[in-house]
Amino acid sequence: MGPSKVFFSDLRATASRNIFAKLLQLLHEAGIDTKVRSRNLVAIKLHFGEKGNTGFIGPIFIRRIVDKIKELGGFPFLTDTNTLYKGSRSHSVSHIVTAIENGFAYSVVNAPIIIGDGLRGSSSVKVKIDQEIFELVDIGKEIMEADVLIGVSHFKGHELTGFGGTIKNIGMGCASRHGKLKQHSDLSPKINKKKCTGCGECVAYCSQEAVSVKEEKAVIDLERCIGCGECIIICPNSAINVQWSRDIPILQKKMVEYVFGVLKEKEGRAFFINFLTQISPSCDCNRYTDASIVPDIGIMASSDPVAIDQASADMVNQQAVLHGSSLEVNTRPGEDKFRGLYPDIDWGFQLDYAQKIGLGTRNYELIKI
Repeated sequence: MGPSKVFFSDLRATASRNIFAKLLQLLHEAGIDTKVRSRNLVAIKLHFGEKGNTGFIGPIFIRRIVDKIKELGGFPFLTDTNTLYKGSRSHSVSHIVTAIENGFAYSVVNAPIIIGDGLRGSSSVKVKIDQEIFELVDIGKEIMEADVLIGVSHFKGHELTGFGGTIKNIGMGCASRHGKLKQHSDLSPKINKKKCTGCGECVAYCSQEAVSVKEEKAVIDLERCIGCGECIIICPNSAINVQWSRDIPILQKKMVEYVFGVLKEKEGRAFFINFLTQISPSCDCNRYTDASIVPDIGIMASSDPVAIDQASADMVNQQAVLHGSSLEVNTRPGEDKFRGLYPDIDWGFQLDYAQKIGLGTRNYELIKI
């Protein structure tokens, strides 16, 4: 397989050519015009940022992408799926409120917000993929029903995958709550007996009648539990939690297989953008954003999800670490910043597996505009 083309724009600007003009040129040269047709419903998959987080991509950039899609005749909407953990994006109501508070109001971005997996994260489509781990994957219904998928990712470090870019944004970010749970854990949710008050809210909402209250504490029947994760968000006392998998390579494989499921019916109709700005050491799901580990670099675009993440990681690793960041090792140009942050995580594993199952190639040609 020959190299994939990855297009790159730095952040230099002049009075006659600002960064928005460069972004539009980047999108055009990378081929977004060939992805969107008249009247297509276009899902722009991004991360709205948790409350308190400031590292997410600015709405003013999303507005330009929206306007470009409308110019091509498409009908864009902004989307993400609800989180598995408790936070400000764990159901659609608070998710949309958080997005608006973070600047993604219609008046700013010129597109509606449609959460991809419904009110509580249970609106999903099962996609048959027949891969090494999963035969079926659970993807947010609204994302699957869109004609075109545009992944817009903030490239940064990540606690479980080394970095978070296009593959993380699409694989984990397009999964329904059940799909997220299947990626993160091979086990049913667990009850924190100290926090449980025996209120019975989880019993009422469990579709499988897998939860009961015994001796004033909730109990999960593991044989009945299907791992949908709805009880996690329903519990008013935060007493039900995910049993997180500690097998990082398996988690990365699962995430990549979900990318396969998302893109299975989007051949020729998917496009990816990575923003290499405010490159923080950890995920935008946190309620804070730590100082950037390297200077802002630029923006990349490609039709290959593997190549764009490889190129992004390479470019970050070419930088010198910023003084005052949390990164204290691998600080020189050419050293692996993500292994410096998370020495036990081989971030290349996800790219190797994605290449193996045909999602793209780690071999790329970088085209600077």
